[in-house]
Amino acid sequence: MTARRDIEAITDRIRERSRASRETYLGRIADAAGRSANRAVLGCGNLAHGFAVCSPSEKIALSGDKVPNLAIITAYNDMLSAHQPFETYPRLIKAAAAEAGGIAQVAGGVPAMCDGVTQGQPGMELSLFSRDVIAMSAAVGLSHNMFDAAVFLGVCDKIVPGLLIAALSFGHLPAVFIPAGPMTSGLPNDEKAKVRQLYAEGKCDRAELLEAESKSYHGPGTCTFYGTANSNQMLMEIMGLHTPGASFVNPGTPLRDALTREAAKRALAVTQLGNAYTPVGRMIDERAIVNGVVGLHATGGSTNHTIHLIAMAAAAGIRLTWQDISDLSEAVPLLARVYPNGLADVNHFQAAGGMGFLIRELLDAGLLHEDVQTVWGEGLRTYAIEARLGADGTVAREPAPAESGDEKVLAPVAKAFQPTGGLKVLSGNLGHAIIKTSAVKPDRRVIEAPARVFDSQQGLNDAFKAGSLTGDFVAVIRFQGPKANGMPELHKLTTVLGVLQDRGQRIAIVTDGRMSGASGKVPAAIHVTPEALEGGVIGKINEGDIIRLDAEAGTLEVLVPAGDLVLRPVAEAELEANEFGFGRELFAGFRQLAGRADQGASAFGNAA
Repeated sequence: MTARRDIEAITDRIRERSRASRETYLGRIADAAGRSANRAVLGCGNLAHGFAVCSPSEKIALSGDKVPNLAIITAYNDMLSAHQPFETYPRLIKAAAAEAGGIAQVAGGVPAMCDGVTQGQPGMELSLFSRDVIAMSAAVGLSHNMFDAAVFLGVCDKIVPGLLIAALSFGHLPAVFIPAGPMTSGLPNDEKAKVRQLYAEGKCDRAELLEAESKSYHGPGTCTFYGTANSNQMLMEIMGLHTPGASFVNPGTPLRDALTREAAKRALAVTQLGNAYTPVGRMIDERAIVNGVVGLHATGGSTNHTIHLIAMAAAAGIRLTWQDISDLSEAVPLLARVYPNGLADVNHFQAAGGMGFLIRELLDAGLLHEDVQTVWGEGLRTYAIEARLGADGTVAREPAPAESGDEKVLAPVAKAFQPTGGLKVLSGNLGHAIIKTSAVKPDRRVIEAPARVFDSQQGLNDAFKAGSLTGDFVAVIRFQGPKANGMPELHKLTTVLGVLQDRGQRIAIVTDGRMSGASGKVPAAIHVTPEALEGGVIGKINEGDIIRLDAEAGTLEVLVPAGDLVLRPVAEAELEANEFGFGRELFAGFRQLAGRADQGASAFGNAA
């Protein structure tokens, strides 16, 4: 009961904090609903352009306001494995819309970056800001005001947050998110990680590394580890934006296609033209946001969502903070062990009971708000199911299994892996930071050691190759924040520091950059804010300063007298090389406008 009361209290304080901004937002979408998709009064030239390539019967239908028109916003490209399946979705959606008595049009496409391709490369410095570009791109597609609802085709890291920000900016429209599902299991993620460590130590060659990587990432669908992409899918389902059971069904299967057709029909069923009008801006309220945070903690989800959830909530006029996220972590048990928090992948999670089992367990324990609106209707209990293919080729649903198929992967609340969630806020004289504790062994959660200071992850990797990273230390990687270079993910740190930790060294990471799902077994205080470029204390750390990271107490300190620290100058950044090439010069404005990590790191203005 205490956890339930805590969650209610946190929800209440978010509601109260957001009262003015939420009321303003709801007023705007109510006004937009009164002016939405009124095709009958569009100028004839406007309307003719809008349906120029439609069939004669579709033109007749779209000439008035009796037939719903569904916008398709797609993030399809065929380089990104998770998004390649979307190639065929518009055809499926259009056919389903016609069966339901509606029409569907591709309203626009958005970029979809593969962080796996750009890790450690200059393009990674565009990654975080691509979220805001995606939101703007989707807004351009929806701005034609031809549509009664929208479906959003996206899966990966920045794509889903960007699409949801756009959907909430058009909050008067119903919105259904349609996933593509995970790729089938390949080389286990832990075996791939071992080969990476061998390569870093010079114990295997590039051909062996590429073979291992290719066996792990081998086909259509999302990567199977539990990083940001799969955390996105969990969020969309637990927040009611997917149809029930849609998240983790593999692409290219009859059930996946049936779920896609069903989602299109559902989007048409909840427009303003019918009796079940469900505008996404009203649907996503503080209860839905809290449900998303609860799901993130219960599954040990991506640290990126400590940034994205704040930005997504802000798009609905809701003011979420890191403290809210941290306090919810204390109330929510960890129920899933999926790599890097365990050895299983998301397919094993799905087989063990998946989202239906997870949601049922959390609802029964009083840890989720059941009284929410979803794209499926009233109440989250309808998501405590397992989706199957019916005899007629449509989606059939049955109650989620009473017991987990594998309690080493997905546990009931009574047998939780740990009593608190997987994410925590650290505070101290270095400011605030995030740590993902779910994959860190308890004896590694308190580290006190000298600082080794670098201004890039390449600098640390060079020191590793030179053999100079000896003894216990805290690796400080600074000038990696939103304003410095776009806040790239620093995945290249993980392998080499994992090697050193396995050798028995006690080490940790402190950075104003991101780590995402890569912040695994090595304790990592990430998203340090204020960042170095804004005068943050992380920019004042000297080589050899003692740093104490205490994930149990929630503190992050450089053990230097306060008077000495005040007098120290902030190091000067050498960022000229980060300002040009691979499109980075086009993002100078984003770097200047970017908010702090704890405020969503958005170019659209601070969330709090």
